[in-house]
Amino acid sequence: MFGHCVSLERLAADRYKRPIGPDTCMPGKVPPETLLESVFARTGTADETVLQGPAEGEDAAAIDPPDGTLVVSTDPISLAASAVGTLGVHIACNDVAASGGEPRWLTAVVMLPDEGSDLETISTDLDAAARAVGATIVGGHSEYVDALERPLVTLTAMGMTDRFVPTGGAEPGDRVLLTTAAGIEGTAILAADFGDDLEVDEATIDRATDFLEEISILEDARAVREYATAMHDPTEGGVLAGLVELARASDVRLEIDREAVPIRPATATLCEAAGVDPLCIFGSGGLLATVPAARTDDTLEALSAAGIDGAVIGSVEAGDPVVDLGGKRLEHPVSDDLYPLWEAVDATES
Repeated sequence: MFGHCVSLERLAADRYKRPIGPDTCMPGKVPPETLLESVFARTGTADETVLQGPAEGEDAAAIDPPDGTLVVSTDPISLAASAVGTLGVHIACNDVAASGGEPRWLTAVVMLPDEGSDLETISTDLDAAARAVGATIVGGHSEYVDALERPLVTLTAMGMTDRFVPTGGAEPGDRVLLTTAAGIEGTAILAADFGDDLEVDEATIDRATDFLEEISILEDARAVREYATAMHDPTEGGVLAGLVELARASDVRLEIDREAVPIRPATATLCEAAGVDPLCIFGSGGLLATVPAARTDDTLEALSAAGIDGAVIGSVEAGDPVVDLGGKRLEHPVSDDLYPLWEAVDATES
């Protein structure tokens, strides 16, 4: 969860760093008049269950939830103002969706480096992204922190479900599915952070950069959750790390056919140029799920009806919690292949 923050923080980081100096504003809460102008009216979708939402002097939200199970997830993200609000909402909501929930309420903690930080942009993007997923921003906190170099936003997403789907629910005999493709987020990061240094054509770089608009897996989860025994949102370490986490949580062995894992052409091209494994780069944008063998066709048909690609990439077997990838046994989550690239850049710059 926190590793995800690191990936997005590094995305084109040099363009977004802000110096901290003697003219930086005093730390503390954002003034009420600024909140009234830029925050309180931007709360996403209207929701009759919210008894108390964001308002001056109110330190807590009040929600009258419907019957069912409440699913909650929190994720921080540090990035440019032009991206942090949108991505923050989707990242937090992905984990709720991957648990079978329908993201409905959000709280947003927005920490800003200085008064020059674009709270207007962040709040506008939070509002738009919340509306896109049908969620309401019910509360949060805004503050100036002069030790920061760029905005830091922490989103807590909450949603209801009648059927909670855990990561640890896979059963022997199930089939393993991946929606969309491997390495969607990682491909966008490769394009943004390393595109100028890779021998890749400009059209591929442009296509890959647009992958950041496909981070949400809400529609994927909606299509799959009726059939799934387990669902998981692969983030840091990509699809392989996500599979190991699923195997360990479920205490099962996963037999995975590497050739069956869908990989987009832009992902394959960029990964080959960078010398990284597309299964081991940040994987948001695809959803891992296990389904009973008898419901596999139903699940794939539901995905197709929603306009989403899906593929069977393996099976669930009884045994030690490992991932068997063509004879290679993985017992622990793998490190993300993008980290050595960033380390090499840092070493060169220093």
